[in-house]
Formats: sequence, structure tokens, C-alpha cells
Amino acid sequence: MNLVEPGSPGANLFARAGAMLTKPQETWDVVNAESTAIPDIYKTYVAPLAAIPAVCGAVGVLSLGGIHIFGVHVRPSLPGVIGEMVVGYVLALVEVYVLALVIDELAPYFGAARSRTQAFKLAAYSGTAWWVAGIFRLLPDLAWLFGLLGGLYSLYLMYLGLPKLMMVEGERTTPYLAVSLVVTVLLTMLISMLSSCFVDIGGPLSVNT
Repeated sequence: MNLVEPGSPGANLFARAGAMLTKPQETWDVVNAESTAIPDIYKTYVAPLAAIPAVCGAVGVLSLGGIHIFGVHVRPSLPGVIGEMVVGYVLALVEVYVLALVIDELAPYFGAARSRTQAFKLAAYSGTAWWVAGIFRLLPDLAWLFGLLGGLYSLYLMYLGLPKLMMVEGERTTPYLAVSLVVTVLLTMLISMLSSCFVDIGGPLSVNT
């Protein structure tokens, strides 16, 4: 028996994520024609995929007994790791919607067509590579590399999706993407700041010899 039944929500999720990663041009055309509501995209796509980096990051830290940074060993407490996982996950969900709002609000400045739903599709599905790359947080030493690659590929997915979903002309795609990148960086910084304010990942520090 298959672990994921054909036609089930899990199968649809894997199929869409795989198609977005391997056939982005064709998949954006399919997404553009869909009339799926924002809450449904959240429930069936964003929520499960956004959990990958959070859960894998927590498991990776706990399985290794902490984080090693420049000879310093950080031993997070279990409540701290769980708290950071939950806060990071919630903020990731918020980030998708805020990014969609920004994309929608910026549309007139780049000659694009405003649509909250289309902007949300773009923000949601372009994050596929970043979320899938979160699997490698199980191996903290490699997480940064695959996170970088996943982030770059997500930017490429957004670049391909902007003309199709927001109807922006070719020469305006790059500046539209650039502004979206700035917003994404700012949102990431905000998430980091909020996480550090509300979550204690502490534990004693020790210097490896």
C-alpha cells in the first residue's frame, strides 16, 4: 500500500511541489488559471510545507545536542527549541500573507494588474524551494548551503511567476522582483528580531577544546 494515496491531499501536495520545482513555467500557467481561494492554499499547501524548516530545524538541533558556532557549543533547552519552532512557523505563515499584500500594493507602480489572490498564489508557491530545502536543517552543518540554494531558486520561481500571475511586462519584471527581494529580506529580519524577543533558545555555553 502506498504511503500517500493517489488523489489524496498529500498526493496533491507532493505533485504540486514537485511540478513547481521541476516544471515551473508550465506549473505557473496551471496556477494562474486556478480559482483556489486563499484559505484553501494556506491549508493545503503553505501550512504543511512551511512546517518543514521549523520541524526539521528543531529535530536537527535536538538530535545533535546543540549548535556549534566558532568553537562555542550552544545547548538549547527543549522548551526553548519547541518555542522557537512554533514562533518561527507562525511568523512564516504571516510572512507569506504580508509578502502577498506588498506584491499586490506594488503592482500599479510596475504596470501590473492588482489581484490579492494572484499575489498570494505568487508568494505561496514561489516559496516551495525554500521550504523543501528546509529538510536539510536536519543536518545543521549543511543547512546554510541548501537554504541558500533553496532561497535562490525560490527567487527564480518568483521571477518566472510575476509576468504570468501579475501581468507585468518583461522589462519591469526584474525591478518588481528586486523590490520583492528587499521586502523579503526585511521580513526575514523582522522574523529574526521577533523570534529573539519572544523565544529563549538558551542553555549553557561551553567552549570546545
